[in-house]
Amino acid sequence: MTEKTTLQAIAKLVPQGARVLDLGCGDGALLSHLLRERGCTGYGVEIDDANVHACVKRGVNVVQLNLDEGLAMFEDDSFDVVLQINTLQHLRNAEVMLRETARVGKTGIIAFPNFAHWPNRLSILRGRMPVTRRLPYQWYDTPNIRVGTFKDFEVLALKNRLSVADAFGLNEAGDVVRTLPNWLASTAVFCLERQ
Repeated sequence: MTEKTTLQAIAKLVPQGARVLDLGCGDGALLSHLLRERGCTGYGVEIDDANVHACVKRGVNVVQLNLDEGLAMFEDDSFDVVLQINTLQHLRNAEVMLRETARVGKTGIIAFPNFAHWPNRLSILRGRMPVTRRLPYQWYDTPNIRVGTFKDFEVLALKNRLSVADAFGLNEAGDVVRTLPNWLASTAVFCLERQ
């Protein structure tokens, strides 16, 4: 699945004209797309110097911040949508950031690699950690410090009193998977709201 396909699938979930906070925004491609194509406003949050520079070049407002330190600089309900796209699995305290996402935004859109995707399960059955297009690193050099599944995230959302407004997977081709996403999707996508 290409980054462009993920970008398009996620962008469709963001309402026209929404005020957006993109946590771990990378080079700002998604937020730039939302500003241009959906009339959104907002900020990206990124720690990497090169990515911050890339955001500035794209015209994306970006704050350089370590997400493990929280979002204290943002007030409650500051944004319509808070994005965590391929960010959650890199955080030391993913649960705290999930609660912070719900605090500063009316809606949270979270996407992460689904470790329960069938090729990953097959790798584990063969005695090896998975290496796929979605999880391209060896176990010893991966930037992912968390692995989770579609079902794991449902439990975490419930534990934190978050309502799942929509949930689906994306397969390797970038197609939406609504049937058996824990098995058939390489990426899990959730739209969350506070209960």
